[in-house]
Amino acid sequence: MTAETTALLPIAGGRRTRAQLRVLVRPHRARLAGALALLVAGTAAGLVTPPLLGRIVDLANNGGSTADFVLTGVGLVAGALVEAALAGLGVALLAQVGEGVLARLRERFVESALRLPLAQVERAGTGDLTSRVTNDVAVIAEAARSALPEFARALLTIVLTLAGMAVLDWRFLAAALIAVPVQAYTVRWYARRAVPLYARQRVAVAAQQHHLLATIDGAPTIRAFRIADEHGDRVAGKSQQAVDLLLRGVALQTRFYARLHVAEFAGLAAVLATGFFLVSGNAVSIGTATAAALYFHGLFGPINVALALVDDAQAAFSGLNRLVGVADLDPPERQRAATGDAPQAVVVRGVDFAYLPERPVLTGVNLTIGRGERVALVGGSGAGKTTLAKIIAGVHQPDGGTVAVPAGEVALVTQEVHVFAGALCDDVRLARPDATDEEVRAALAAVDALGWVEQLPDGLDTEVGSGGHPLTAAQAQQLAFARLILADPPVAILDEATAEAGSAGARLLERVATAALAGRTALIVAHRLTQAVTADRVVVMEAGRIVEVGPHRDLIERGGPYATLWQAWSDQRARH
Repeated sequence: MTAETTALLPIAGGRRTRAQLRVLVRPHRARLAGALALLVAGTAAGLVTPPLLGRIVDLANNGGSTADFVLTGVGLVAGALVEAALAGLGVALLAQVGEGVLARLRERFVESALRLPLAQVERAGTGDLTSRVTNDVAVIAEAARSALPEFARALLTIVLTLAGMAVLDWRFLAAALIAVPVQAYTVRWYARRAVPLYARQRVAVAAQQHHLLATIDGAPTIRAFRIADEHGDRVAGKSQQAVDLLLRGVALQTRFYARLHVAEFAGLAAVLATGFFLVSGNAVSIGTATAAALYFHGLFGPINVALALVDDAQAAFSGLNRLVGVADLDPPERQRAATGDAPQAVVVRGVDFAYLPERPVLTGVNLTIGRGERVALVGGSGAGKTTLAKIIAGVHQPDGGTVAVPAGEVALVTQEVHVFAGALCDDVRLARPDATDEEVRAALAAVDALGWVEQLPDGLDTEVGSGGHPLTAAQAQQLAFARLILADPPVAILDEATAEAGSAGARLLERVATAALAGRTALIVAHRLTQAVTADRVVVMEAGRIVEVGPHRDLIERGGPYATLWQAWSDQRARH
């Protein structure tokens, strides 16, 4: 396997997927049973057509009366109407079951995807995750809406039609079954080739999306370095791989249908020959032989639908395996520090971490943060500050060592703040959906945002985010701090969350951060060393290790790494 394949998110096996489907279908059992009952009744009503047409042949052959013809015609119309009504209701009900199951599966997928360690998502690439929630869901949704009802109806039609042929004469059924070995071999031959082909196709589409998204996201850099042609060729190569696999699938389908036509010819020839000999021996009437031939001819559609839907089923099942692979993941376990009067809020012991095995980022990190303590984490670029902060927040899981946090959520606020599309109050309320308007206003007031929010066109109901009212970076950061206040976690981590303070909003954001952290245990990845001055302790990192710990004044007097950082930062401020 390639490195790209081994990095993909989990893909469930067939047994696990079927087990999860049974769990998802269980709440819909009554509706599923009703749908199948309606489909059986509708299919049975439709099967009166061939015998009635056969009766018309016998009436014409034997000189039947006009009343007999009219009565038979009424039976044909009634059967068609009953079949349409019952089958339509059954198909609609079955589609509802499929949509309900898919909706719950999507919910579980999103819940699990949001809990995935960021490092795992990054190794897999964004294309793997987005292709599952877009392409795979689309394929499964189409199967739930149309393929599943069509397959169920086709299967019932096949079974009941064969039973009808047996009722006419068992020899018609025996003749029809001549086609079964060819069809069974064709399906087996196709399944062996289609399953791995569609699995590779899904992976190829994921790789295509990953490279496309990466190229779009990095467009400014690509243009700046004039490497557009190289990236274009890379996207084209991945796209060509996906197209090649798609064309292989089309070729496989063509060969599949060609073999099915052979089975149809063999079966129909056998039924017609059987009818000829039975009519010649006066074992059945011409009308009965006609009905048998019509029955078998009527199987062409359902059999082709059922076997053709094997193609959709393979694609849908491959997508299901990929969705269940993520939806079935258990969230990573995190240790909880003791509650009560214990002074520690966060305990990090011997933590090791590496994004790549041969490149350790953290080595043997030990850190204890007391309850209510405010700790500033400083160091040069690449020292491991952000990685340690994300491990404590639960974004990454350590490769070695332990991290214990108190009961309750640990909130992480970073420099990169996302403003969700929708009403501003709903954006803030994401932290606590049951928060009242008064509580939202209080949180906004605490971060000095209520004033400008009330001046927006629709106040709290103003649409923000993509396509909405634009917000400055500082305003977006204020919303993030308002969410933090509403969430009210015992531990808050700020990862350069006031980096925007280098602009005109410097004092505002630092004041906002102080208000949001009031009464909480805080770990601050300090972008500005003024934050270290006000912290209870300063933790200095170099090359993935903690090299100094202590209050700001003590570290300055010690003349170690922190004093060097402080001097360099002070000189830079003086120059500007």
